[in-house]
Amino acid sequence: MRDNIAFLELKFGNIYGGYANFFAISDIALLVFDPSTNRIFIESLAINSDVDVVWVNSRVNELGHTIGRSKQVVNLKTRRKKPYKEDFSLDENALDFAFRKIRPTRRYIKSFFMKNFRKYNLQNLVTFDGKRDLFLCEKSGVQFRGMRVFDLQKALNKEFNYLFSLNKLGVATNIRYDDSDGHLKSNNLKYWLHPIAARQLKPKSAAWDAARMFMVYQEFNENHDDFTMKSALLVNQIQAIKETEKPAEVKEAPKAEKSEKAEETVAAVAAVATTEATVEEKVEVVEETVAVAEETTEAVAEETVEVVEETVTVAEETTEEVSTEDTKEE
Repeated sequence: MRDNIAFLELKFGNIYGGYANFFAISDIALLVFDPSTNRIFIESLAINSDVDVVWVNSRVNELGHTIGRSKQVVNLKTRRKKPYKEDFSLDENALDFAFRKIRPTRRYIKSFFMKNFRKYNLQNLVTFDGKRDLFLCEKSGVQFRGMRVFDLQKALNKEFNYLFSLNKLGVATNIRYDDSDGHLKSNNLKYWLHPIAARQLKPKSAAWDAARMFMVYQEFNENHDDFTMKSALLVNQIQAIKETEKPAEVKEAPKAEKSEKAEETVAAVAAVATTEATVEEKVEVVEETVAVAEETTEAVAEETVEVVEETVTVAEETTEEVSTEDTKEE
């Protein structure tokens, strides 16, 4: 029992309409693996406060590569979902009321961890980019002192110099649950799951992410060479797709766009020459003008550079005039 390894995964979100950097835990999954018997246990906790939180979900392609993200609002008590509105916000009273609803959950979270730490005699904990997970648990009073915490993503990043996501690794190792024989499987490994534990493995759930983390960890340690080869192959496939999807370089901008940028350039130059702005402001305008010139096509850029040079001359002359006037005043 002393060699048991726990894999921690949290699901959390910020209070809908509240502060974007204040996160509330919604689900906890702790997958415990006993190496001596190859048995797997899954302990879960779902928070049921009557609070709406925002979940951010990744949209991935068949290779596990993130192609977008979406937000949805979930009520933790009913688990009903509704569309996310960017401009929605709670007033101070409503936000304080939501905080009061969330606060008692800390006691349940702490109790969940303490109970399972004792039950399985846990001293080894594995996370995947788990810095925030640990921080949120510690805010609830959970203590990880005396535990060996291993961040799997950091270890993989150190070895392969590539920041893998769990979605990519799940594809590389071909992780799936087989209903026909009740086994959690990957490229080279399989582990039997009790039906009660298996029912928790729903897509995008904390339990499913913990199960994928466990299988990646096992493949990485038990079949390192095959894991390295399959992961490298996946990265090459993703890079190849990225290369084909790169937009062709714009050879020539539309004439209307050219003329608009040219007009903006001339207007900026005129402003420098005619207004009584400070030297610093004029320099900023010149820099912006140069930036506009770089974005235009070569034909427009050449004309713009000539105008910019004239602008710099005007700015220098103006500087000399300002310096002369300051001397006179002194």
